[in-house]
Amino acid sequence: MKIGERGQVTIPKELREKFGLNPETEVEFQVVNNSILLQKKPRKLALGRWKGRCKKSFDELGYRRVDEFIEDVRGR
Repeated sequence: MKIGERGQVTIPKELREKFGLNPETEVEFQVVNNSILLQKKPRKLALGRWKGRCKKSFDELGYRRVDEFIEDVRGR
């Protein structure tokens, strides 16, 4: 594979499909151990969709609020 005149490369179709890289997917480059790493840019998560995810676990542990759990873990 060669880099084109404009600095572009084509990601092979099998890799695009395997990793879900579509035309609008944002990616980022990093240098790791003197190599270039291409990865999907992490999406910004809407915190609202995580609300209530730990309720069952906290109930089982006897906590009503996250703050209670954090205070207990910190030893307060």
